[in-house]
Amino acid sequence: MKILTLNYEFPPLGGGASAVSFELAKELSRDKRFAIDIVTMNYKGMKTYEEINDRLHIHRVNCLRSRKEICHPQEQLTYLVSAYFKINKLLRQNEYDLCHAHFLIPTGILAYILNKQTGLKYLITSHGSDVPGFNPDRLLFLHQFTRPILRLISRGAERITVPSRFLQQLILKNISQKLKQKITIIPNGIDINKLKPRQKEKYILSTGRFLPRKGFQYLIKAVSHKDYGYPVHLVGNGPMFKQLKKLAAKSKTKIVFHGWLDNKSEKYKNLLEKAAIFCLFSNRESSGMSLMEAMSAGCAVITTTAGGGAETVGHSGFLLPPKNYLPLRKKIEFLIKNQRNLKKYQLKARQKAEKNFAWKVLIKKYKKLYYFS
Repeated sequence: MKILTLNYEFPPLGGGASAVSFELAKELSRDKRFAIDIVTMNYKGMKTYEEINDRLHIHRVNCLRSRKEICHPQEQLTYLVSAYFKINKLLRQNEYDLCHAHFLIPTGILAYILNKQTGLKYLITSHGSDVPGFNPDRLLFLHQFTRPILRLISRGAERITVPSRFLQQLILKNISQKLKQKITIIPNGIDINKLKPRQKEKYILSTGRFLPRKGFQYLIKAVSHKDYGYPVHLVGNGPMFKQLKKLAAKSKTKIVFHGWLDNKSEKYKNLLEKAAIFCLFSNRESSGMSLMEAMSAGCAVITTTAGGGAETVGHSGFLLPPKNYLPLRKKIEFLIKNQRNLKKYQLKARQKAEKNFAWKVLIKKYKKLYYFS
């Protein structure tokens, strides 16, 4: 089966959805029945063409993009234009069986246009920010204009996959109730052999884009009143960087900023595998790739009851109400003072990652969708 995969976010660009699209394509390419061409954004100094293996090829198109970790709507528009011409060139050279677009918008627009022009069937994986209501802090104004387009794209798709029940409900509520039969829940996957528990060290780790909804400000406030002997390490960058720096300057617990790290880098791997506690105190997640990575690395995980992150962690970690640092402070104190429970939840996290999020489990579900689309 020849698959055309579209995603403007692809390693080393973007966040969790970027890693998911790469790992999915890579796992599929292990099967000789599949061949995948990926069309994605180029960025400073990157190769325009790359062969991961004989069956997985990456095509990067020239676009406007100012930062690795985030892509603005006007920059996404330049991807649509460049990718359209690249795809038409590929279509003259290849006969594709299916198009898999990551994100309803912007890449779903390309999939929809290709379907109308050539009849190429498409499947879409929604990751969260492409759905109205998921990220109101940043995309509320934009989504006022996207709903009609989202309905067209969604109705034209053979299938829509989402990583959580939370995101499924958001699509039904804010796009169309008629899509229920098209939506399949498949959790995001991880390579559990790449991130394994190591000898734990006394520190707390949190990673992601520095956005208000990610809740880094609450984590800093939770530990700022005293020195726990567990410094907080933050990996990421974003609009809240300066604000978080100011909060950190007042904290009695040491706060370490590492900047944006490639999640495949040794530094990122070491930080995660040695972390005793991982915290993602977000009030809006589709599933939380960083949570899965932390669970694979055997960290005791603290997150919130909001969004798909709660589904990801479940009983293997701690779920707290969002936007309130006091319960978070108590839970951190509990884990630090109770080392037996700390180790218990480190083990539970790893066990759930192995059972629920390993690619060898999830790839079977995708293959089934591909053949029946």
